[in-house]
Amino acid sequence: MSETFSPNIPIQTARVAKVSVESEKVKTIELNTRLVCQPGQFLMVWVPGLGERPISIANNDPLMLSIANVGKVSSELHKLKPGSLLSFRGPLGNGFRIQEGWKRILVVGGGYGVAPLYFLAKMATSNKIKTFAVVGAKTAKEIIYEDKLYLVTKETFVATDDGSKGAKGTVMLEVERLMTTAGHKPDAVFACGPERMMLAIARECLKREIPCQLSLERYMKCGLGVCGSCDLGGKTVCRDGPVFDALEALGLGDFGKLKRDAAGKKVPI
Repeated sequence: MSETFSPNIPIQTARVAKVSVESEKVKTIELNTRLVCQPGQFLMVWVPGLGERPISIANNDPLMLSIANVGKVSSELHKLKPGSLLSFRGPLGNGFRIQEGWKRILVVGGGYGVAPLYFLAKMATSNKIKTFAVVGAKTAKEIIYEDKLYLVTKETFVATDDGSKGAKGTVMLEVERLMTTAGHKPDAVFACGPERMMLAIARECLKREIPCQLSLERYMKCGLGVCGSCDLGGKTVCRDGPVFDALEALGLGDFGKLKRDAAGKKVPI
C-alpha cells in the first residue's frame, strides 16, 4: 500500500495499553487514548515501511481496535505489545445512524465483523434502546466478542455453521426467529461481516420492511475517496460508506457478487 497521507487528516500516535487474544486470528488492541467518533467509522492504521490498513473502531473510550491477521500490515500489528506506539488517521467514513423513536434494534455480526457492532450496541444500550445481538462464525473457535456483547445487550445469540456453539446453521436462522418473535422484532437491523451474509439480511429486511444498515468492506488505499480503489457501483466505500442503507446496497450491482483486488481487478466474493 502507498504511504501517501492527506494533509487534512493528521496522523495521530498513541501507546498500546493492552493486547487481548480474541481468537486464533483476531487480537484486540486497546490504546491509551479516546476518540470522538461514531460506531461504524474506521481508522487507517499505519505500519512504517509497509503502509496502511483500514480497521473498524471497536470502542472509542478507550480506543479499541480488533485486528484479524490476514496480511503483512495486520501481521505486524499482531506483534505489538503494551507500551508499543501505534499511528493512525481518522475517524473516517460514515457510521451507523439510529433514528429517533427506535426502541429496539438487532445487531448481526459474522466473524470479526462483530467488533464495530459492539461499539454500536454499547452506545444504543446507554441510550435506553433495547439491543439484541446475533453473532456467527464457522466454528466456536472463531466466535469473538460474545462475552463483551452480553454486557451491553438485552440478549445475545450465537450461531455456528458446524453447531459447535449455539444454534447450528447460519445467522439467518436466529435473525428470522427474532424478527417473528414478540418482544424481539426490531425497529432496525445493523449488520457487519461476510458480504453474502449481509446480502441475505438485506433481502430479508426489505421483504419485512425493516430498516437495515450494512457496513461494507472493500480494498482501500487512501481512505478518502480519492484513489477509487474501493469503488462499488460508482460509490466509494471509504467516503460514501462504509455504512450503507440496505436498499442502497442492493442497488449497487457488485454487492454480494464481486469485489476488486489490489490491482483493481474484479473477483468473485
